[in-house]
Amino acid sequence: MKKTKIDLQKTKRGYPALWEEGGGYSNTGYATIIAGPNGEPLFPVYINRRGRLCCGLHALFLVQPGYLVVEADHHRRDFVIDVYRIRAIHEEEGRLVADVDRVNRFSRGEWEVDLQPELEEPVRAAKEKATCYHCKRPVYVDWEHEEAR
Repeated sequence: MKKTKIDLQKTKRGYPALWEEGGGYSNTGYATIIAGPNGEPLFPVYINRRGRLCCGLHALFLVQPGYLVVEADHHRRDFVIDVYRIRAIHEEEGRLVADVDRVNRFSRGEWEVDLQPELEEPVRAAKEKATCYHCKRPVYVDWEHEEAR
């Protein structure tokens, strides 16, 4: 079934946000990676360093229309990867929701259309996170602009 909406988090100040999350187990794994409109890494507003981190929520990113969300899932490295672009953000039945368009999908060993060059890095990061055994850290983060915040 094709996904058309993604539930978002709301920061304390009411901004729409989404978690980078996931990790790998013995033979399975999953990951959600957040990227800018051109596939660039973003700097998170929060990095989770407490509680249950193993395959959990690792970095919270503010999102806006145009941003990319990469969802990867695998069983023995047989990946299903969906790449979405956020079209709009709105409230729906008391929750914050992003309307998304699927940009590309990898399943059964191939992409629906050739992978766009700007998506190569976020997809690589999603695969890395989904196969990182008991991942406890963010993977796709712009650390260079940390001091600017």
